[in-house]
Amino acid sequence: MRKNEEEVLFEIIRSQRKTMAIQVKRDGSVSVRCPLWVSDEEIRRFVEEHLDWIRKRQQEAVERRAERITLTPEQARAYRQHARWLLAQKTWQWAQKMGVTYGKITIRQQATRWGSCSGRGNLNFNWKLALVPEELVDYVVVHELAHRREMNHSPKFWKIVEEQLPDYRERRKKLRDYESEIAVEED
Repeated sequence: MRKNEEEVLFEIIRSQRKTMAIQVKRDGSVSVRCPLWVSDEEIRRFVEEHLDWIRKRQQEAVERRAERITLTPEQARAYRQHARWLLAQKTWQWAQKMGVTYGKITIRQQATRWGSCSGRGNLNFNWKLALVPEELVDYVVVHELAHRREMNHSPKFWKIVEEQLPDYRERRKKLRDYESEIAVEED
């Protein structure tokens, strides 16, 4: 961890990348990703140039934590049940519209994913989708069904998603705001 004059702690992650980027994580911590050859001085300047942006994102992280949804185990079970029905309906509707098939649908509690598609066409969805706006549920379902045609995230894949949801980029960005914001109390 490094610190600049403005007291921003940040982690430096060097790799084969060509550009520098700053990431403010959900917990407010800051990472600077940069090429192997960039000096510490350049990184420090880069962070200082983006201090306003960093502070704004850190404040948003604090506000999101304050808005965190906490459910009792009974509430969580009810939402899981609702998710089964909602995702079965949405998947069937979008699959018809997109002209694709799928295998089994499984509802899980996934820590880092909203959904996934296996090579066999089985779909996994996070039950917490029952707590997000319906337009974001549609995005996740379309995203996973698009994998029935392209099992990757190539430009061709994103074209399939965009054909169904021209505003998918905005939906994808909104969905990130809900990650890790839903907690379930222990029994």
